[in-house]
Amino acid sequence: MADYTALVEAGNALVELLRDNLTPEPIGNREAIALCSPHESENNQLTVFLYQVEEDTRVTASSYYQVGQDLQRMRPSRYNLRFLVTAHSKAPDQMKEADQYRMVGAALQVLKDHPTIDPVYLSGSMAEQGAVIHVVLEKTSQDQILKIWNNTSKPYKLSFVVLLTGIEIDSRRERKVSRVTDVTIAVKEKPGEDKR
Repeated sequence: MADYTALVEAGNALVELLRDNLTPEPIGNREAIALCSPHESENNQLTVFLYQVEEDTRVTASSYYQVGQDLQRMRPSRYNLRFLVTAHSKAPDQMKEADQYRMVGAALQVLKDHPTIDPVYLSGSMAEQGAVIHVVLEKTSQDQILKIWNNTSKPYKLSFVVLLTGIEIDSRRERKVSRVTDVTIAVKEKPGEDKR
C-alpha cells in the first residue's frame, strides 16, 4: 500500500538517483544534493524542489475494489509531481557559470538515462508496493520557471523541470458490503393460463 508518505519517498528516490550518479564528479559530496527549496541552498550544489502536485485523472478510477469478504476500499489516487532541479555553484565568480552548466548537463544526462527510477532507490510504502516511477524531462517555458523565482530577491539560477509519474496514494475510504444469502424467485402467471 502506498501511504501519504509517497510524495517524500518519490522526492528522496530522485535525490538518491542523482547522488549515486553525480558524485564524486561533477559534485564532490553526496550531501550537496538535497531535497529543498532553491532559495535555501547555503551548502547545496544541486537542489530538488517539489513545486507542483497534480492528480492524474486520466488513470484514476473512483471505484472500489474488494479487500475482504465483506469490505471494499476506494482505489488509490495517482499523482504527477513536478520538481525544479537547480544548480548552485560554489566556484569562484569567473568559473561559476561553467560549473553550473556542468552540473545541469550531468543531471540531464543521468535523468535521460533513467526513464524509470530503479527500485533500489525506493523506500517505505513505495518499495513495499513495487511502484514504477517514470521520469520525464519536461519542456517548461522560461516564464514558468521564473515565476518560482519571483518570490525572492535572489538572482535566478540555471534550472530545469523533472516530471515524476506513477505516484499512488491509497485511500482510507472503505465500505462494508453484505453477501447475498437468500434469493427468492417468483414465477408470474400469464393471464388466462389454466392453473390446473
